This record gives sequence, structure tokens and C-alpha cells, in this order.
Amino acid sequence: MDIYILDLLVIGLLLLLVVLGSGWIQRLPLSYALIYLIVGILLSPYGWNLIQLRPDTNFLERLTEFVVLISLFSCGLKMNRPLTRWAWNSTIRLIGFLMPISIFAIAAIGHWLLRLEWGEAILLGAILAPTDPVLASEVQLDDPEDRDELRFGLTSEGGLNDALAFPFVYFGLHWLENDNWQDWFGRWVAIDLIWAIGAGLAVGIVITKALIWVEHHLQRYRPVDELMEDFVGLSTILIVYAIAELVHSYGFLAVFVSGVVVSRQRFNTPKTVSRLRFMEQLEKLTEVGTILLLGSLLRIEPILRFALPALLVTAILLFVIRPVGAWISTIGSPIHPATRWFFGWFGIRGVGSLYYLSYALGEGLAGEVGELIAWTTFIVVVISVTIHGVSATPLMQWYKQNVERHPAATEKT
Repeated sequence: MDIYILDLLVIGLLLLLVVLGSGWIQRLPLSYALIYLIVGILLSPYGWNLIQLRPDTNFLERLTEFVVLISLFSCGLKMNRPLTRWAWNSTIRLIGFLMPISIFAIAAIGHWLLRLEWGEAILLGAILAPTDPVLASEVQLDDPEDRDELRFGLTSEGGLNDALAFPFVYFGLHWLENDNWQDWFGRWVAIDLIWAIGAGLAVGIVITKALIWVEHHLQRYRPVDELMEDFVGLSTILIVYAIAELVHSYGFLAVFVSGVVVSRQRFNTPKTVSRLRFMEQLEKLTEVGTILLLGSLLRIEPILRFALPALLVTAILLFVIRPVGAWISTIGSPIHPATRWFFGWFGIRGVGSLYYLSYALGEGLAGEVGELIAWTTFIVVVISVTIHGVSATPLMQWYKQNVERHPAATEKT
């Protein structure tokens, strides 16, 4: 019997059960990602052996890249606040303080406990630091009128740190190539930090506004087919990302900014809401494939081989670095204390980390160190998907009942 046909049958049944059972799933301590991961493991050689695909690094990089792009644009579309310092106070703190704290704390663990060189350790920190906008749907903004500080902070953080981890990935890769950092540090600051971030912001703003102008003026003469209109958002993602990459800037950052620009042009109009829903549907669909594939790629031998260092990194990251770092980063912020702790707990790792891992592997990360970093990343993602998937529903229900209505839990202007 053709295994491909059986794969289609199982995936079709999975999608049907998830859709029809979504009303029950939302009430259970389960996330969709956890369900996909379990099914992926059942379809692996340790289960029914129906997924026999062993994708190369380039395939994984392109798959996870596309998933992250869809998610970043979707996050940008959800940004429902004015571009003021106080409105984005939590985001600034989570990106400006918590992300560097996470990167260098993980790097310290990698260097002193795992015996990695500093370049390898910083690369591990950059891979694991980003939180995931794909798998964190239970704690993200969903309603355009939602002004909750926790959901806004987590959504905006997931959109930005997936983009802004790139300079640190390049830092680690440069160090792997040449451990005499004085030879390349100035170039890293000028190109990978200042130029790539600045150009990414500019491309996201300028190109998106140009596309909006073209769309607006063309539709004055002849409206777009309603069935095709939602694809404008997808075309915007591809154009903005491609141009950003062509000028050697950060395409992830440009795509997130593009979503923000679109949301500010006509937020909460039927057209924008429709495009947001379309992006969310694409995001959900690509999430299925990515997490199923992750589950099918897990292997017992390397997991046991790297279990001790991976579990050490996972425990310290999820239970110490993220909570303590979030608390330190929000000192002096006028938000509810419970919100600060929830920022610390919901640091979900996922597709973003898988992308940066596959990118690093494609850029020369290899050997025993490459295996250690790869399987540490896989194990961190699997454990994060599991524990955050189980805890998200009950914790968010408690949050809505006890914290959300408190004045300190809503937007500050």
C-alpha cells in the first residue's frame, strides 16, 4: 500500500478531528501544537512509520522560514496600539532587556557547564532566545479591541525577537569562523547590527506603504476579485521579505514592520480583519506540517545521548532564566505583578528556534558541537511545547478571572 496515500488519510483525519473537536480542545489543558507533536511521534518509525521523510537542512530552513514569515506578518497585523513609548513599554522591556539577558545567560551555561567555546555558546543562546509567535496562539492577541498588557506584550515580543535574534546568530557564526573577534567585531556592528536593522525597518515601512498606495489606486478603477483579495497580504510578505534580503537586511524584521504598517493604515476595517483571519488560517495549516515533521524526526539514541546537557539547559532556561529575566526586565513597570510572572512563564520556544538552528547548520555548524546544539534545541522545543501546551489553558483562565479586569493589566498611554 502507498504510504503517501496513508499519510494523506491520517493528516486529513487529524485536521477534521482538530476542527470538529476545537470546542472541546480549547477547554482542555492541551494545545494544538502538543496534539500535532504526539501525532508526529506516532507516525514516526517508533509508531506506525508512516512519515519516512528525512528532510535535509535546506528543506527545514525553508519550511520553518515560511512558517515564521506568515506568523510575523500576522503578529504585526494584531498590533493595535499607537507607536508611543508607553504604549509599547512591555515590548521594549522584553526585547531590550529580557532577550539579551536570555542570550547571554544561555551562553554562560553553554560555556561553563557544557564546555562550549564562547562562539558556540552565544550561537546556542541566539537559537534558543526567541519566543515563538506560531505556537503561542493561546496567549496572543485575537480581538482587535483587546487592550490586555500580557497578550499584547507576548504577541509583540514574539514578532520582534524572532527578527532581532539574527544579529546574535551572526555574532556566533562569525566567532566560529574566527575566534579573534577583534578582526570582525566592527564589521558586525556596522553591517549586521546597524545597517541590517535600520534597512529592515526602512524596507518594511517604505515598500509596504508603496504597495498599499498601488493597491488603493488600482482598485479605484477596478476592484479586486473578492476571492483573491486576501492573497494581497501573502504577496506583501513575499515582496517585502525578498527586497529586505536583497539589500542584506533582516527580512523577518521587515515583514513584522510591514504587518504593523498595514494595521495602522486601516485597522479593524473588514478588509484588514479578513486578511488577518486568512493569515491565521495559513499559520495554523503550516504549523500542522512543521510540528508533525518535528515529531517524526525525534530519535531515541541521540535524545538519550544528549539528554543530560539538554535537560540542564531546558530546566535553567524555562524555570530560571526566563522568569527571573522577565521580572528584572519589568522592574518599575506599572503592570500587575501576576502579569510580570506570566511574562516569565510563557516564553514558548518553537518554530523560530528550529529556523535559526537549520540556518546555522546550513552556514557551517557541524560535528559533535552541531549535534549537541541541534538535539538540545529539539529537546527544548519538545519540552516547551508540552509543558506550555498543558499549562496555557488553565493559567489563562485563571488570569482572565483574577487579573485581566485589574486596571494594571490593560494598556498604559
